[in-house]
Amino acid sequence: MARFDLDEGRYDAAGARVAVVAARFNQEIVDGLLRGTLTTLAHHGLGDALVDVWRAPGAFELPLVAKRLAASGRYAAVIALGAVIRGDTPHFDYVAGECARGLAAVAREQDLPVLFGVLTTDDIDQARARSGADQDNKGHQVALATLEMIGLLRALGEAARPQDGGG
Repeated sequence: MARFDLDEGRYDAAGARVAVVAARFNQEIVDGLLRGTLTTLAHHGLGDALVDVWRAPGAFELPLVAKRLAASGRYAAVIALGAVIRGDTPHFDYVAGECARGLAAVAREQDLPVLFGVLTTDDIDQARARSGADQDNKGHQVALATLEMIGLLRALGEAARPQDGGG
């Protein structure tokens, strides 16, 4: 019987290719997320040769780029990084909501992990706190979730294979 420990994820993504699409809008914040993501992926064996980084203008554009990357068949997962910071208009609600909805739809349509590394904060200080150089960096956390999802889907694939053993 296949068992994937639900209490502690595995970070078994050896040889997996990962795409990262990062927004240029709020670039200071997104670059911090990107550093956290790439450092964590490299620490777990997914260095430059296995990770492709793409840039999109902003968070609203992330789902379309993620869809193309997921549909390419080249990647085991796609990570979307961005930062939507609340302002004085409802723009925040539209951008953040459509980004989240779009990325979730891509994951379902493409049957591929598409991870949401998009900060949605009330102010720049909150965004900086979540994109800094420590363990609170959400880029680090989304990279760990990516590794866990790759391992989980690999385990599910193995569990779904017919077993030898005469019938």
